[in-house]
Amino acid sequence: MPQGEITLLLTKWKNGEVDAFEQLVPLVYSGLRQIASSYIRRERDPGVMQATSLVHELYLRLLNQKKADWGDRAHFYTFSAKVMRMILIDHARGSQAQRRGGKAEHIP
Repeated sequence: MPQGEITLLLTKWKNGEVDAFEQLVPLVYSGLRQIASSYIRRERDPGVMQATSLVHELYLRLLNQKKADWGDRAHFYTFSAKVMRMILIDHARGSQAQRRGGKAEHIP
């Protein structure tokens, strides 16, 4: 796969071509899964989430991205990695909240 193809699709997506995102996903999926696997391995409890689930959650967040403004593939991968990290942090916060009673009503 030529590196320029990803950048071209990112530019098309930035310019509002919805089909560009659908064409982009298969090209970047394996790279995103590698990043996700790397993050999962570094977690305290690696069994909490699988790399595939993390990439799929990222996909949903990217799909809802209102302003996709990536200059090149490196910028896209960096942004995606940061979003994955935020997903893991949100997931950990949710788990911790459940341990502390979640949404149960607190009585003084």
